[in-house]
Amino acid sequence: MKSPPAKTPEARENQIAALAYDAAEKQIRNGTASSQVLTHFLKMSSTKEKLERKLLEKNVELITAKTDALKSGKYVEELYKNALDAMRTYSGAKRGDEDDY
Repeated sequence: MKSPPAKTPEARENQIAALAYDAAEKQIRNGTASSQVLTHFLKMSSTKEKLERKLLEKNVELITAKTDALKSGKYVEELYKNALDAMRTYSGAKRGDEDDY
């Protein structure tokens, strides 16, 4: 069964990877897999490899959390600035008079 062409390079990469996995599985099942294919899949299923993948996932989560925190901090900073501007305007101060406060 032929799948439709991928619309993005990432989708194309996923299609090709799926085909490679299918071919490797077929080779392993019928006993014709090369030592490189067998070594690759043994390595992928090792405890060390699984831990390394988990560490990478956690690092991605950490970077995402840091990015979100930075964005949140900038948002809060903008809210404070807007609140101060509103208070200055309400108290009769003109824009540009921030040095008085």
